[in-house]
Amino acid sequence: MLNIPFRSKRNIAACLGAAVFFAISVYAAALQEPEWLQRLFISALMICTLGALIFAFARIAMALVVSGGLFLALKFLSVLKLRYLDSPLIAADFYYYARSSLVETLRHYPHLFALCLGLCISVPLVLWLAWRWDKRLFAGMGQRRMLMLRIGGSLLGACAFWVCLLPSGPFAQAHSKDVWDKLSDDAQLTNFFINMRDSQVRLPPRSSDAIAEQNWADTARGRPGSLPPPYPDIVQVLEESTFDPSIYTQCTIPECKVSLFQPDARTRASGMLRVHTWGGGTWVSEFAALVGMPQDIFGSGGMYAPFVLAPHVADSLPRQLQRLGYLTVGIFPTNGNFLNGRNAYQAYGVDQVYDAPQLGLVEWEETDTQMFQAAKRIYDKVKKPGQPVFIMVLTLQQHGPHDMDPLSSLPAPFNRGLLPKLPTRLGLNLSAYLANLQQSDQAMRGLEKDFLDREQPTVLMHFGDHQPSFSGLIRGMPRTLSAEQEPYRNYLTYFMLKSNFAGAQLPHYSTLDIAYLPSMVLQAAGLPADPYFSAATVLRDRCGGLYNDCAVPGLLDSYHAWIFNRLHVYQ
Repeated sequence: MLNIPFRSKRNIAACLGAAVFFAISVYAAALQEPEWLQRLFISALMICTLGALIFAFARIAMALVVSGGLFLALKFLSVLKLRYLDSPLIAADFYYYARSSLVETLRHYPHLFALCLGLCISVPLVLWLAWRWDKRLFAGMGQRRMLMLRIGGSLLGACAFWVCLLPSGPFAQAHSKDVWDKLSDDAQLTNFFINMRDSQVRLPPRSSDAIAEQNWADTARGRPGSLPPPYPDIVQVLEESTFDPSIYTQCTIPECKVSLFQPDARTRASGMLRVHTWGGGTWVSEFAALVGMPQDIFGSGGMYAPFVLAPHVADSLPRQLQRLGYLTVGIFPTNGNFLNGRNAYQAYGVDQVYDAPQLGLVEWEETDTQMFQAAKRIYDKVKKPGQPVFIMVLTLQQHGPHDMDPLSSLPAPFNRGLLPKLPTRLGLNLSAYLANLQQSDQAMRGLEKDFLDREQPTVLMHFGDHQPSFSGLIRGMPRTLSAEQEPYRNYLTYFMLKSNFAGAQLPHYSTLDIAYLPSMVLQAAGLPADPYFSAATVLRDRCGGLYNDCAVPGLLDSYHAWIFNRLHVYQ
């Protein structure tokens, strides 16, 4: 009898303590979101979780501790990942990141290892105390009635949670964000939950295997190369946010025409490049240029290619080059872990990745000249006699926004307003772009001198990965495009493919899809193509350089059936 008052006080103390912990969790998790709608969204999810767990555990304190702890843990992990890995937490991390990067990260950050060890000891202890001291609910009911109540209450809480997550549900406005904001703004928990649906991957429509066999059986043995070993080096440059401004009718000054986009005697192919992102999303252009598929054929989840697509890639340009004896290298202007870049490149088949800290450069601040000089240093370091090298270089010279600094801060002559007929804000954006473009043009001439003005056979390919947004103003700028190019007006950049040795002229297309760049590089280098890239080359020619909008009925569906069902390029 003496234990009853103590037990009652213990139960009250447990509930009060758990309630305080839940309130702290709401403050630390939900109330730290930047906007009130986002705070309400996360608070609603926490309450739905609490309601479901109260019925599931039949213990109030336990439900308060677990529901608050789950969201507190998500907040902690999101802050931790953003701080140490420069990328947001997504649901796929609990599979991909934990599987591939957790041990390596803890090895580099011993204090995180100690923290994880402490959590592994303390969390089970706290949960045991909450369970032990808590009062069980519904104890006076019959067994069957209590079971039905607990199941029904848990399902009701889960359904409410699911409704809150619907893009068309009560928090639809919280879901209406573009991909870059979902990956980069400060609403870490909101982004985690709204990205759960976006990260779903769906394979594209496919024909029957019989039709695929009929259309693509001739490519099953691959295609032989046109040149014998030793194979040429290959340098590939992704020029972030770079496009040819001379296609815009309002860009008529001499500074709009630069040699970066002009073919010369060493040019094997060049022209308009159709990409699958606008204003941002460089990582999907990396995926397409290395793997040979546009990300959007995988549905909305394809936009998160470094996280959800990369681990399943079974063939790519770097992997084919590895099979031919190449050393494959990636050069980053950011931290290698930004947006899972290092892991993604390794999945694509890149042997060595060098990021800004390793190169001694300031992240996000590098010029093209600095990046190309760093690439040359790495090349000289890793190049061995008889082994060809493939280097993929990313640049950030043109990374937006382009209107952060006043016109007067630009170098001459761009600080004088060379485009007076344009609206002030648009003129500032374009002037800043052109000023950076001159530097990129000069840097490319230096890169060509290093890699093309020499005896070592070399292929050089550079391309723009998307148009900059100019704060959205670029969409309304009139352009001089052909009727075939007009449908892709906001998704056109450029590509330039050169070599310092003689070779067959590559085909010209009005518009070339970025997914075909690997097949163009292999062809320019005279290299053998495996069955996958042999089929990609045939698709490129039969579709006239287009991919998603291939005009040949049923051909793309049969191609996807061939590469996914027969060749298993994505597993």
